[in-house]
Amino acid sequence: MWSRVRRAGIVSALAFFCSLSAVQPAHAGLGGAPMTPPTDASVSSRVVQPAGSAVNSAQGVMRSASSATSSTSASASYTVRETTLGNGTVVREYLAADGAVFGIAWRGPQMPDLNDLLGSYFPQYVAGVKAARAARGGGHGPVSVDQSGLVARSGGHMGAFSGQAWLPSALPAGVSGSDIQ
Repeated sequence: MWSRVRRAGIVSALAFFCSLSAVQPAHAGLGGAPMTPPTDASVSSRVVQPAGSAVNSAQGVMRSASSATSSTSASASYTVRETTLGNGTVVREYLAADGAVFGIAWRGPQMPDLNDLLGSYFPQYVAGVKAARAARGGGHGPVSVDQSGLVARSGGHMGAFSGQAWLPSALPAGVSGSDIQ
């Protein structure tokens, strides 16, 4: 009997680990390199040149990589890389000229793995969420973390999640947190 129980436990453990290896998470890290998209994801990117005027900036004028090079401005251009995961969730990464991710936004039917997306900033995010929930008496619902090193907003409900996170000190010239969408 002991061997059957032991064998069943081993088989269950192997099945569990095999199921984990079948899941392909999106790995990225705020403040680091962009994610390596899962095999079932589609990826597109475009270069954005922040406009000089507040009106154009609010409209989020985006240009293709070829036309952005012909534009001149005191603001630094950045790249928006959009990955549509197999489950329909869209993750946008905002990359500075050096390739570092300064902002991330997501929307879709499933919440992405924020531990992967936020990278080394995830513990700061968790602490901020705990503090925000403690301040309002617990519960669930949308969260907002506003700290000097990290700003994050997340909310939604089953089938419709969204959020964004950015590093205020890493925003390129001419870019504000409201551009992370």
